[in-house]
Amino acid sequence: MNILGISCFYHDSAAALMQNGQVVAAVEEERFTRKKHTSDFPRKSVEYCLESAGLKINDIDYIGFYELPEVKFDRLISTHMHFFPKSYEQFEPFAATWFSRNMRMEQILREELKYEKELVFVDHHLAHAASAFIPSPFEKAAILTIDGVGEWTTTAWGLGEGNSVELHNEIKFPDSLGLLYSAITSYLGFKVNSGEGKLMGLTSYGKPTYRDKFNELIEIRDDGSFKLNLDYFKFHTSLEMFNEKFDNLFKCRREPESEIKPEHENLACSLQIVVEEAILKMVRHIHKETGLKTLCMGGGVTLNSVTNGKILKETPIKDIFIQPAANDAGSSLGCALYINSCILGDKTRWKMNAYLGHEATRDEVGEYLKTTDLKYREVDEETLVEEVARMVADNKIVGWYQGRMEFGPRALGNRTILANACHPEMKDILNRRVKFREVFRPYAASVLEEKLGDYFDNDYTSPFMLLVYNVLENKKDVIPSVTHVDGTCRVQSITPEYNPRYYKLIKKFYDITGVPMILNTSFNIRGEPIVRDVKEAVNCFLGNDMDALAVDRFILIKER
Repeated sequence: MNILGISCFYHDSAAALMQNGQVVAAVEEERFTRKKHTSDFPRKSVEYCLESAGLKINDIDYIGFYELPEVKFDRLISTHMHFFPKSYEQFEPFAATWFSRNMRMEQILREELKYEKELVFVDHHLAHAASAFIPSPFEKAAILTIDGVGEWTTTAWGLGEGNSVELHNEIKFPDSLGLLYSAITSYLGFKVNSGEGKLMGLTSYGKPTYRDKFNELIEIRDDGSFKLNLDYFKFHTSLEMFNEKFDNLFKCRREPESEIKPEHENLACSLQIVVEEAILKMVRHIHKETGLKTLCMGGGVTLNSVTNGKILKETPIKDIFIQPAANDAGSSLGCALYINSCILGDKTRWKMNAYLGHEATRDEVGEYLKTTDLKYREVDEETLVEEVARMVADNKIVGWYQGRMEFGPRALGNRTILANACHPEMKDILNRRVKFREVFRPYAASVLEEKLGDYFDNDYTSPFMLLVYNVLENKKDVIPSVTHVDGTCRVQSITPEYNPRYYKLIKKFYDITGVPMILNTSFNIRGEPIVRDVKEAVNCFLGNDMDALAVDRFILIKER
């Protein structure tokens, strides 16, 4: 049984392939086209998925698409009609694409793929829900999905049990935490559907001085449901997120790439407080209604790792699973899982593994390196781990390109840049000389899972870097470059079962330094997707101030 899931035409296009109940490949289109968060049809991603399994397109039994086009069309046309004539600005570009696209979606998919068998359209939030629950370790759990908007739904909760997923409660457009977050993202000069993660990093620098003003924008009820005051927004009527009344409320709009001032930090902080308040109330309400202490989460808003960490601390939830590709890319995986489990009734439960993308074989790496003028050495695994660990301990910055590429926005130890978390200036060195990104943005830590409790106020497993913990007071000076300004750290816990080579590397670093973690950031520079193939890894290495590159078992040292 071969099932292909697809997401595209909005942002973070992707494809995922299931074979006999197991996910064998999943990848985002941006990694091939090098257009970050691309909405293009994921042609290259589909080709990769098929090639990785030795299949042709008509070997696929079902293709799933991550939303219901007719229902989305209904929301778009209904919104335009309801707010007309204010919505005319948005209506013209909408008419040029969605009239032709939504009414022809099945035909478009068949033409793009040359596919003749069955197409299944899956509700967007059910795709998020399936991506969150089906790969989780739980037999039964509450499910919460939060994003900008699917067809009509922006937030939903329900239950997962065995191989079934159901959503019973929902909040509909235009009331949306995701769109509220994106409105502030835009207002503070970052790009919507791209800069929300930057905004999350900025929140820790401010104070919630604007919290009361948000009462004008959003009403949050005791059960976590909420309602936006549309008098302040334009996303429902135009191509912009907010209006003049919104600007007059805050009076601190920032132009892109301009100086970040304290009022910008304070607005970001206030937004985070509001979003946390709504989500924590939702989670408490869901627990009260279901009695469950297990929770699965999906949708782009659930990439907010600061909030996720607080769920474990401030609600009755004891066990949590968050889809690592919680954004729309993960919906390609979700609709394949939904078809397999919920429609076809397959009772096998695939457990989430984020390493689902492209892998370069050792021969391919060696053949490519021979075509360059670079000096390199091939070593055994023990030597590789020993040398890289010692370089990082000596404050060298090392590109680490190993195994299969990660699915989702986080680098989890296979397409990663490594540095010493103990160096007090390493964060600034990386931002300035390697990543070329904003100085306020923090870095995450990859930690030996058994040592979590020695450094953080929580030892709950975090394999996908989606939880933020407080650094223990006596450890902040030990790991300054992964300790954020507010004393927190975004954590990835590593086990020998999940990523053996990466675990060995961190263990060796621990043996050398006595510190069981390494600073981990994605293998890319600002504005570019994470590297996919060896050529991209080498070009990135040569284009910034990294000191060394470890590609499979080959080591390259930059000549100074």
